Amino acid sequence: MVLLTAEHIRKSYGTRVIFDDISFSIHEGDKIGVVGINGTGKSTLLKIVAGAGQADSGEIVTMNGMRIGYLPQSPQFTAGTTVLEQVFYGDNPLMGLVRDYETVMKQLDREPEHPALLQKAAALSEQMDKAEAWSLESEAKTILTRLGITDFTQKVETLSGGQRKRVALAAALIAPVDLLILDEPTNHIDNDTVEWLEKHLEKYTKALLMVTHDRYFLDRIANRMLELEQGHIYPYQANFTKYLEMKAEREDRLAAEERKRQNFLRSELEWVRRGAQARSTKQKARLQRFAEISAQRAPEEKQTVSLSSVNSRLGKKTIQLDHVCKSFAGITYIRDFSYILLRNDRIGITGNNGCGKTTLLKLMSGQLAPDSGTVIHGETVKIGVFAQENEALDENQRVLDYIRDTAEYVTTADGKLSASQLLEKFLFPVSMQRGPISMLSGGEKRRLYLAKVLMEAPNILFLDEPTNDLDIETLMILEDYLEQFPGAVVAVSHDRYFLDKTMNRIFAFLGNGQIKQYEGGYTDFRQAYLREVPTPAASPASKPDSTPQVKEKKLFKMTYKDQREYDGITDEITALEEKIAALEHEMATCATDYQKLQTLSEEKETAEAALEAKMERWMELSELAETIAQNKQSLPNP
Repeated sequence: MVLLTAEHIRKSYGTRVIFDDISFSIHEGDKIGVVGINGTGKSTLLKIVAGAGQADSGEIVTMNGMRIGYLPQSPQFTAGTTVLEQVFYGDNPLMGLVRDYETVMKQLDREPEHPALLQKAAALSEQMDKAEAWSLESEAKTILTRLGITDFTQKVETLSGGQRKRVALAAALIAPVDLLILDEPTNHIDNDTVEWLEKHLEKYTKALLMVTHDRYFLDRIANRMLELEQGHIYPYQANFTKYLEMKAEREDRLAAEERKRQNFLRSELEWVRRGAQARSTKQKARLQRFAEISAQRAPEEKQTVSLSSVNSRLGKKTIQLDHVCKSFAGITYIRDFSYILLRNDRIGITGNNGCGKTTLLKLMSGQLAPDSGTVIHGETVKIGVFAQENEALDENQRVLDYIRDTAEYVTTADGKLSASQLLEKFLFPVSMQRGPISMLSGGEKRRLYLAKVLMEAPNILFLDEPTNDLDIETLMILEDYLEQFPGAVVAVSHDRYFLDKTMNRIFAFLGNGQIKQYEGGYTDFRQAYLREVPTPAASPASKPDSTPQVKEKKLFKMTYKDQREYDGITDEITALEEKIAALEHEMATCATDYQKLQTLSEEKETAEAALEAKMERWMELSELAETIAQNKQSLPNP
């Protein structure tokens, strides 16, 4: 079923055309990833589809009663609202009902005997029952908890930027919609949360349209890709990896067609130059064909970011941390940490949000002083810092002047480059260089900031969430650049692909200020870490020796133990299903007891895991019973 169709969409800013007559459809069950370099209009397209922006021409046609949920890249919040109120701040009637109920219950906390409030609460409770809205509220609290937000009464203005993004993400995930639109959902959330979000969206049954730079995320979630390039849109029925293959095939095909056109033009041009007489109909038709093919436009040359090695000489002495400690507000984030940075180190820093990753980066780069211990920098160390947030930009300053503030020229492996030439390598043509920074998209500002950092010719790079807001193509070029960079690189990142591609050592924050080193990229670290984490003792049903081997046909009878288990397993499954249903009911009736809700949520997860294990065991025993029955039938009659 077609949910939405975009027809002949055109959008421009001044003389800059973003979309040039693009059309596409979204079907039920689609999980679409939108890709393209910064400035091609990915976020603009999402806004237009969501109804939060307007196209210059064209229209969006939706199914009757279509409900759309939208997570913008920078969500807006209403001051004075709590976390839970903000989650239900949307205009959907069902969410409005939950929001009204929460407001009344908060008033009753202050005036528990107020007759009008009691009457209103009873009426809203009845409406909640009829609309089956209790599950929506408990689901919201469960998702908030999984996203690391446990104080549902906290005012949204007191939250950090990352926490606000997670609240907005929770609101988007629980909204009853037909199409969910997510703009950079993985920004500002840690690796564990990204992995949870992946699993959640894998099971998501509604249509999904998203922009994200997380390539593992796209690979595992998307079943369609839309590529924006030079005002056009190219659809691919594929996940990210398959899209790369199909895109290469499309570009090869276009290149072959252009070569064929050029060969034809060369041969026809020779014929024309020989002075062909245009007297016959055949000759006139040939000349007309030559004119038509000459008028065809060649495929526009694709621009790509090009980074040459820009660095200063680094001596033997780099950066040394000796028994460094750092605390804030009585909480120790880094405890007794020592390390000597090697000249060619590639270190990725990972851990939960708020654990101290950026603090470690600032200590190493000299932006922050330790409470105890020492940080020593070598004499030749020249640091470049690509911070999580762009430095304060003068929106009225010209793009070229922003780079010239650092240097007029820089020496690279390709020779001496001017500031203007360097900008061209970063996809800023001369026409954009003369314009103000205010005309750039968020991703283009991020790319401009990266250009300035590299223009400083550092020999040690500190990158704090470098993948935020950078397009995938720029990330690939940056990854290649880092492989050739003849200095040390230290990066805080939640992008698992980036860490796997560029890092050979991981500093993992394990809590209580403890930092542990792991060799390899993110996947290597994760596997090693999971081997270290103690696992619960296996139940008798899951022990290897209790699993029957059914490979040989001489097995004609279950063991006594297996038969006992098979006879009673359906009752155990029924009991677990009833327990889960009871927990869900109890969660719906304790809407204001947040501590109890969290406990019940954990019990429900444990019960669901036990149920899944029992179901798998039941399937094993059922297959065993079937195999035994077949073997008995295959025996010769006595």
